[in-house]
Amino acid sequence: MKVVLFCGGMGTRLREYSEDIPKPLVPLGYRPILWNIMKYYAHYGHRDFILCLGYKGDAIKRYFLNYDECLSNDFVLSQGAKQIDLLSKDIEDWRISFIDTGLYSNIGQRLKAVEPYLKDEEMFLANYSDGLTDFPLPHMIEEFRARRAVGMFLSVKPNYSFHFVRHANDGRVLGVDNVVKANTRINGGYFMFSSDIFRYMQPGDELVEHPFARLVDAGKLFTVEWDGFWRCCDTFKDLKELEALHALGSPPWEIWRREDVAPAKAVKDRAIA
Repeated sequence: MKVVLFCGGMGTRLREYSEDIPKPLVPLGYRPILWNIMKYYAHYGHRDFILCLGYKGDAIKRYFLNYDECLSNDFVLSQGAKQIDLLSKDIEDWRISFIDTGLYSNIGQRLKAVEPYLKDEEMFLANYSDGLTDFPLPHMIEEFRARRAVGMFLSVKPNYSFHFVRHANDGRVLGVDNVVKANTRINGGYFMFSSDIFRYMQPGDELVEHPFARLVDAGKLFTVEWDGFWRCCDTFKDLKELEALHALGSPPWEIWRREDVAPAKAVKDRAIA
């Protein structure tokens, strides 16, 4: 199944990095965030990627054109460093299409721009390219097919809290609590669509606004709730938290290094109404 990755945004909230490189190339260990997301999909057998490029798309192209397998794989060096024998490989079976979808395009416009590359696909996966998870992807695919959905996405609990303010009628503050609303969920950025999604799109539409509203009206949009690991790398603080997890070894999103799978009991699916 093809995987559409939206990697053309300017990443303004990670400006410390995105002045020089696009947000998807921000490093996390030996590899960038984008690679970690692609590795996640490849682990489940989905290795045909469409990269929707925009801001600093040339940097993403150069990264893969100059890809060095030795950085994240074991190898044997011999003959005075003249011979390198890789003991494992990352991307030899990946197929990556690099498509310029515009510098200032929104997500809907980027998806619409790659429609010709999805014309033979009954369904496909998509991702914002800035979030990491250990969600069991086959569950979403199974539920999507069972419900004959047009759109489905992962909904997660936000990895941040709100300062909940209690105050009197005159504005006097009675207390400030650091809380996350118990039932609050957000779009986790992991999507699945049927080819019919393009029938619900019009030129200039932002994906999660107008097309999703039309899918809601048609009863064709569903979500899968996930209470396991999920983190979005949207700010410098988010990046530092992910780096800390990576430094501990065996970060939770690296499911390709584990034999265990996420517990199915943590997954729920719901229609969007």
